[in-house]
Amino acid sequence: MIYVLTGNGKGKTTSALGMGMRAAGAGKNVLMVQFLKDGTSSEINEIKKISNFQIKSFGRPGFGPYFKEDSQLAKSGFIFAQNSAQSQKYSLLLLDEINVAMHFKLIGVEEVVEFLKEYGKNTDIVLTGRYCPKEIIKIADLVTELKEIKHYFKKRSVARKGIEY
Repeated sequence: MIYVLTGNGKGKTTSALGMGMRAAGAGKNVLMVQFLKDGTSSEINEIKKISNFQIKSFGRPGFGPYFKEDSQLAKSGFIFAQNSAQSQKYSLLLLDEINVAMHFKLIGVEEVVEFLKEYGKNTDIVLTGRYCPKEIIKIADLVTELKEIKHYFKKRSVARKGIEY
């Protein structure tokens, strides 16, 4: 199945992580490939303790979608995801923030569509991030849009360790 978690609301990555924890708890091998993230978020500390839940980050602090380095990292992450799916080692593949990477044209939408058509038959794949392209929504089996109703960031609150990262 292909799952999409998109929208401007909080909880897309958290939901994907929950799916990963559930799958790992059921004995399945899980891989989360993070795009545009530098691998310093707090959940990674716990995921490293779970033998059948792997995580690999392809980003840097201070993401700027027009920097050459961001494009190279996103492309490397997508190649890593392709190779991982091809290995058939993982039952669940979480592509965290791939929608944003496509939105900023760091990864081509058609490339991702072809990838999903090829590997979505044998592997459950979750795509997260705002701005999910309509081409992805069309082929997905499940699409959930998280909608922001109210957010404390609008009151100039800062991101809190253990909650946002």
